[in-house]
Amino acid sequence: MIGQRRQLMFYLLGAVLIFLVGCRGGGSEAQKLVYGLTLAPSGIDPHIHASSELGIPLNSVYDTLVYLDPESGEFVSGLATEWSVSKDGLAYTFDLREGVTFHDGTHFDAQAVKFNLERVMNPETGSQKARYMLGQFESAVVVDDATVEIHLTAPYAPLLDSLSQVYLGMASPTAVKKWGNADYQFHQVGTGPYKFVEYVPGDHLTLELNPEYKWGPAFLQPGGTAGVDKIEFRFYQDPATRAIALESGQVQVMGEIPPQDAGRLEQSPDFVLYPVPIPGQPLQLFFNTARPPTDELAVRQALIYAAERPTIVSTIFGSWSPVASGPLSAVTVGHVPELQSWYSFDPEQAEALLAEAGWVDSDNDGVRERDGQTLALEFYYMGWGMMPEMAQMLESNWAAIGAQVNAQLLSYPAALQAAGDGEHNIIPFNLSGADPAQLNNFYSSGGGFNWSKIQDAELDDWLAQAAASSDLNTRLALYHQAQTRIMEQALILPIRDYVNLNAASAKVRNLRFDARGWFPLLAEVRLED
Repeated sequence: MIGQRRQLMFYLLGAVLIFLVGCRGGGSEAQKLVYGLTLAPSGIDPHIHASSELGIPLNSVYDTLVYLDPESGEFVSGLATEWSVSKDGLAYTFDLREGVTFHDGTHFDAQAVKFNLERVMNPETGSQKARYMLGQFESAVVVDDATVEIHLTAPYAPLLDSLSQVYLGMASPTAVKKWGNADYQFHQVGTGPYKFVEYVPGDHLTLELNPEYKWGPAFLQPGGTAGVDKIEFRFYQDPATRAIALESGQVQVMGEIPPQDAGRLEQSPDFVLYPVPIPGQPLQLFFNTARPPTDELAVRQALIYAAERPTIVSTIFGSWSPVASGPLSAVTVGHVPELQSWYSFDPEQAEALLAEAGWVDSDNDGVRERDGQTLALEFYYMGWGMMPEMAQMLESNWAAIGAQVNAQLLSYPAALQAAGDGEHNIIPFNLSGADPAQLNNFYSSGGGFNWSKIQDAELDDWLAQAAASSDLNTRLALYHQAQTRIMEQALILPIRDYVNLNAASAKVRNLRFDARGWFPLLAEVRLED
């Protein structure tokens, strides 16, 4: 009898152990979430590359020194528990969280912060975005293991905003040194709630839950319900395949659902639509002011007046996206509402501007000429964000006022190259971000994304002052002036404020997005049976 009881006891104990190993989070079995991505980036090292798409998975791999709370809009502690700024704005001191380890076991400390920031700033790294986010960075100084100072050569008010983004996430120095800049993107190591497992370009990227994670920001409720055990991100570049993948069960979450599919999914009890307004810059077209004929103000203004933006937006993007009116979207701090009344659709005004500037159709072939030159436009666009459909409608609008449009679809790297070389007359772009300082890199004479090729000393001065000022009201007034000048000079054609139409299976619970709208907060996502 005693032996039977002992056998029964061991049997029950074994069953309990099996149950504990196989189950987590209140008794649910191990879970896998498949998440659909819509762009296959050319690279996914956040210190090097610039796409928003890379942040969707990697926001869960990396922690940042501070976080922007999506509810309060305030900066809260991350890998830094406290921070202070010197009176002159040239030194930021961060007290670091102790007891944090990278996924490879490397200890996180002030030396790791110094290593990461110096890696970003090293020209050999070739950073496309992160280095510009550090403003006038001079050095990172290790005070002790738990204290680091960032020194600047000039005040840079958006520094905390920059440090809260995945592009300045903290990577394991051990892993970076082991793999080097070329291969680190395939072996990334952070301190976040998920571990990087595998990346096969154009096919999938896999993360696994980090069971040791206990140092996340307060809004992620560390210590609460853990996320799914594994997340697999798959690429669906063709918009037509996205809703199909969701409805067939290939994925449980999909980003950038086409508007025509979003309406259908919204009506189904099996799915939930998550329309997320994106702060930052709208989908906009930059006019090259250094290349004829868009070097003329009248031509640029005519192209804006001739663009039937309300029809374009409603036809392509449905009822979810507002028509853009300026360089910042309406949900971005510093947006100028008065710009909404500028440049209403007026093809007659467009034709009058061109005629007054001497562009006429003298041979009645439908294309305007002046001094033997046709009104020809090199229009480059990319394949994502429904840009091809937008380009087709704009080409029709501009042909109606006598412009000859050479529209070319380019890959993202090719578009970056063409824009940098100034081969375009017109090229689209958008960028998400919570701080209006993103305008500096696009409209300052020396900005890395100065695709309008504008050289305006007064505009440069306003932007520089705005980025350096610690007073919010002063900054907003300066950015108001800058946005007004940008539209007075018709440097861009704003198309639509971005609203990211995400959709998920109704079984997905706790899906939220960060303060910038693109990146999901996956640490608490669960799947219900």
